[in-house]
Amino acid sequence: MSYKTILVHVDLSEQAPRRIGTAARLALEFDAHLTGVASTGLSNFIHPGTAELSGGLLAARYDELIADAQTGLDRFEALVQHAGVPSFERRLASDDIDGGLALHARYCDLSVFTQADPAGGPLASHDLPEYVVLNAARPVLLLPRAGHADVFGTNALIAWDGSHEATRAVAFALPLLKRARRTVVAVLDPWRGNAHGDQPGADLALYLSRHGIAVEVRVQLGRVDRGDALLTLAADQGADLLVMGGYGHARARELLLGGVTKTILRSMTVPVLMAH
Repeated sequence: MSYKTILVHVDLSEQAPRRIGTAARLALEFDAHLTGVASTGLSNFIHPGTAELSGGLLAARYDELIADAQTGLDRFEALVQHAGVPSFERRLASDDIDGGLALHARYCDLSVFTQADPAGGPLASHDLPEYVVLNAARPVLLLPRAGHADVFGTNALIAWDGSHEATRAVAFALPLLKRARRTVVAVLDPWRGNAHGDQPGADLALYLSRHGIAVEVRVQLGRVDRGDALLTLAADQGADLLVMGGYGHARARELLLGGVTKTILRSMTVPVLMAH
């Protein structure tokens, strides 16, 4: 498996250039086609019975949203051309930000987003990354909003609990794990549930070894806050990539996230590859 189509979220945020740069480097490394998607989010302003944005006001707002999205895409194109990405395209989505990006992400091997910024502007979707994780059925690489090293993934940490979500995340992460110099499998409180054998983590280590990935298994016994424990372990190990399942579900438009997922999305300090 390799990444042959990579999507990157394009907007006018201060994190966008670094996010696009990361996606461009991945596209070059994996010889992948890179798609930059900007969304107008127009549907966020259209509600039944709303009079504030009707007629000419709505048309003016639409023009403004289109202009902002096109500016973002112009910057995307300039950055990827400068990086030397040979195959790329720009897309403008004129639907809601969350649903539109999740839909585009379904047709890509990997999507690159930035951790949500609670202090983002009025068009910022404060649950965009988690919405895409839960609805795209594809892996999402989340970058910490505070920044990260240009080169990452040399020291990987896998959060392993034997779940469907973690299994998908590991499978989707194989191209990144194969290039890591060190990979640690973290098994926290393995006797909670029955997803492990007599030697927790051993089956995953064997599976990964057949892909040429040597791992170290770290088992932490006792009931712990898994989210905080993962953050601490990532710091102690000097990890620069965390691979984990994304837990939760969407009820109507409300996202109900698992505790570990919520903790990592709120406090992550390294890139996280997450799959649901």
